[in-house]
Amino acid sequence: MKTPLTQLLQIEHPIIMAPMFLVSNVAMVKAAMYAGIAGCIPALNYRTIPELQEAIIDLKTSKTENGAFGFNLIVNKSNLKFPEQLAVCCELGCDFFITSLGNPKQVIEEAHKKGILVFCDVVNLEQAKKVESLGCDAVIAVNNEAGGHRGSLSPQNLIEELNQALSIPVISAGGVGTKAELEEKLKFGAVGVSIGSPFIASEEAGVSNEYKEACVQYGANDIVLTQKISGTPCTVINTPYVQEIGTEQTWLEKLLNKNKWLKKYVKMLRFLKGTNMVTKAATEATYKTVWVAGPTIEHSKAIEPVIKIIKRFV
Repeated sequence: MKTPLTQLLQIEHPIIMAPMFLVSNVAMVKAAMYAGIAGCIPALNYRTIPELQEAIIDLKTSKTENGAFGFNLIVNKSNLKFPEQLAVCCELGCDFFITSLGNPKQVIEEAHKKGILVFCDVVNLEQAKKVESLGCDAVIAVNNEAGGHRGSLSPQNLIEELNQALSIPVISAGGVGTKAELEEKLKFGAVGVSIGSPFIASEEAGVSNEYKEACVQYGANDIVLTQKISGTPCTVINTPYVQEIGTEQTWLEKLLNKNKWLKKYVKMLRFLKGTNMVTKAATEATYKTVWVAGPTIEHSKAIEPVIKIIKRFV
């Protein structure tokens, strides 16, 4: 399965273990590299810069010849730690960045000085053309089957539309829970795939057993969109608590979002409140369960080691 992605990252299989808030960690990425794929961790999974530094050093000393590791950076104003995260990652080094939710110009400029690749999350052609013009190395095409913050286009439509208009590689994100679904995205024209939700139910994942078991017990039909986490629609498991609190913004948030000057501050507050809610649900045994996941949990039948989950795809 050699593709432009395997060549870019010098990996064996065209797969990136997607960065997942709270879930992704060093143990998961080490297992990913051992299996010949790439792994990515959200920089926000580390509360302090020294913790992020420690993770980078650990991954560098564990790097395999056919594996790669990177970090996900939220590049909009909601991430107050962004400048420090970018600086330390560039200083210590990694193989690639994945940027989300903002303008990646600064990341691209600083990363390329250090020979670090930059892949940018996009959900449509307009975003893709913009990041290509800024010089990114590939786009992560987030489709309507992705977990977390997803796009609105089907995998096939999004991949084909981007390939027709761009000169850089297209990596597909969303809708891959089996080897057949991976091969399908490659046939559509993707150079590789970013896979997240199937790895939540892994032994190495840094979340509670309750969260992992939920990904085994619930399925694709149990995934709903909520605006309660970041203000932007995000997929979660439709637990009784999610049903209780609802999935829509409050009337006050909707009103304030109509004001272009206040909108960014409302979104920042919703992001901070929402991520705190998700953190408690993911790491504690609580009835307030807001578990982020995508429809590919349909294929999670047991809590398994990362290496076994990867074998499902390769």
